[in-house]
Amino acid sequence: MTRIAVLGTGANGGSVGADLARAGLDVTFVEQWPEHVRAIREHGIRIEMPDASEVTRVRAIDLCEVATLRESFDVVLVMVKAYDTRWACELISSVLAPGGVVVGIQNGMTLETIADVVGADRALGAVIEVASTMFDPGVVQRDTPRSQSWFAVGGLTPMAQERAAEVAGLLRHSGTVEVSDDILSSKWMKLVANATELVTSAVLNTTVRAAAEIPGMRELMIEAGNEAVRTGIAAGRTIRPVLGLDAAAVADPEQIATVLLDVVHDTFSIDGQKTTVLQDWLKGRRSEVHQLNGYVATEAERLGLSAPVNRRILDLAVRIEEGSLEAGSHVATLLLETVASSVYAGRDT
Repeated sequence: MTRIAVLGTGANGGSVGADLARAGLDVTFVEQWPEHVRAIREHGIRIEMPDASEVTRVRAIDLCEVATLRESFDVVLVMVKAYDTRWACELISSVLAPGGVVVGIQNGMTLETIADVVGADRALGAVIEVASTMFDPGVVQRDTPRSQSWFAVGGLTPMAQERAAEVAGLLRHSGTVEVSDDILSSKWMKLVANATELVTSAVLNTTVRAAAEIPGMRELMIEAGNEAVRTGIAAGRTIRPVLGLDAAAVADPEQIATVLLDVVHDTFSIDGQKTTVLQDWLKGRRSEVHQLNGYVATEAERLGLSAPVNRRILDLAVRIEEGSLEAGSHVATLLLETVASSVYAGRDT
């Protein structure tokens, strides 16, 4: 039987891992939060969904116990924060089977980092659209049921791409899965959605829905996504349908950010749902802002482009993480007054 490790079993990792375990697969949770490991060992992992509550018994180990393992894993699903990717892959590579693969099911452009650690033929990337939260050890609130959850998976080389179908088969226990023939472009499209929504709402200490209702914010959020689209095209990324959309829905580059904002708002969001960035801040943790809006701004500047909205979002988020600025509705004024209206004036949003 295929041995699977889920490395990082927070809200998304815990829910996906539980789905695989409930399907009868050989799954091991590898987790860095000791209280979470203890809770899973004692009570199982509990997944609260809109229509069901499931408790699943699954093997869970602490990071420090990786060194005690005598078996190796055929598939490792990396579901840690994007900024933890390199060290996490270095850690798990010692127990990766000779023919094993590592799959980055994360936000951000982490695939090339994974490939740098384990080799491009053994590295796969994935796009995930699952809305979930976790504040208590052993308990996940999964707002997106399996019937609405969506993944795309793919590799950088022909050998890695051959393994994508196998990994897709595993992930189908947790949602709809597509195999992408250009996973870097697919992941960039998810980055467009994330740049539009995650940090822009978190700096206001509110939900994506509520943020978009503040005068001027919807236009600003869309322009953050437009900057990401233009940067991706300049970097050689192609427009790919994601999140269950078809090619026609993303045919117009200037409408992609709007379409993605609307599909997340209408299909994947529920009232009161906190983004992953806001969850991190509420837990006193740093967020992935440098791998989201920060990545767009840095890549744009490397290419000789300008991404002032993403740069400003990054700057304010950094101030919030440093403690010199408090997230709240007043930050909307700081965003809107410092980004010239000409940046997005006249765009059909």
